[in-house]
Amino acid sequence: MKLLHRLRQKLPVVWLTVALISVFILTSTILIGCTRNTEPISRTGFYFDTVIQITLYDTEDDSVLDDCFDLAEKYENLFSATKEGTDVWNINHANGKTVTVSEETVALLVKSVDYANTTEGRIDPTIHPVSALWDFGSEGKAHVPEETEIKEALSHVSYDNIRFGVGPSEETGESVYNTVTLQDPEAAIDLGFIAKGYIADKMKEYLLSQGIESACISLGGNVLTIGEKPDGSPFRIGIQEPFSPEGTTLDTVEVRDTSVVTSGIYERYFYEGDTLYHHVLNTATGYPVDNELAGVTIICESSVKADALSTACLCMGLEKGRQYLDTEKDVAYLLITKDGMQYRSDNLP
Repeated sequence: MKLLHRLRQKLPVVWLTVALISVFILTSTILIGCTRNTEPISRTGFYFDTVIQITLYDTEDDSVLDDCFDLAEKYENLFSATKEGTDVWNINHANGKTVTVSEETVALLVKSVDYANTTEGRIDPTIHPVSALWDFGSEGKAHVPEETEIKEALSHVSYDNIRFGVGPSEETGESVYNTVTLQDPEAAIDLGFIAKGYIADKMKEYLLSQGIESACISLGGNVLTIGEKPDGSPFRIGIQEPFSPEGTTLDTVEVRDTSVVTSGIYERYFYEGDTLYHHVLNTATGYPVDNELAGVTIICESSVKADALSTACLCMGLEKGRQYLDTEKDVAYLLITKDGMQYRSDNLP
């Protein structure tokens, strides 16, 4: 923990394969300002096993969208656990040897370990040996693993296995934290519970640097808004009703310049017999989490924080999840139980 403290002082705040529920954005064609007549420009792509969409309201420059999708490709090539040659893939296939990676990969890993620590391991970046058994990411291949397989995989799940080291920066040559070692050669990393939030924040950072003041970034269940609509109205974000057809809204929130991230048990799942098995796994049992919650929506400025907290709360359950979220004063939330009850923070938009 002392090492983590030092790392957090040196590094900026930065995929349990977690797939997040679909959140759809209620937008319309808008005239921008009194001196411009610009319609929004938008583009859709597929990265991180997720459809992503970026809409810009105050520019006609398509090259900005090009750059955003270049960022999406860059981060997929760093953080994907299933794409050969990424930083995470290389760490997972190093058999315990030290791997030199991007400084951003270290930064995100440090952040993921921090959240694993504060949630007492309920979310853990080393969940990959277990999530790979369930194979929710492959169409039609998800299945219930043998109990002996789960038990063996669980023995390799511990964020304490991750070690960070120093090496020369590729850009400056200065010493930076850019190496990762898994002390257990059978351990493996999956950043699904936090990576999309990090990527959304980085896209926002880029767009702001280009003078964009009105935009919406959607990475599946991760939505990040920049500013407000050009007419001064807020963005309206629809929250998917659990286990209903896509686009069926349970509620709508109105937000400006913030993130809305939802995690739920109904985006990736299958039935075996009469039992539903979903993709959000309990790090203690290796089976899907089983509590009152069906979905968790977090609203806060940081998308990486909202991403991690939504999954953490879903894993904790209703009461412990609410207690945990209530300690975060800059966070608003909507919790939806399996029987349709809703629990809202007082500051929910």
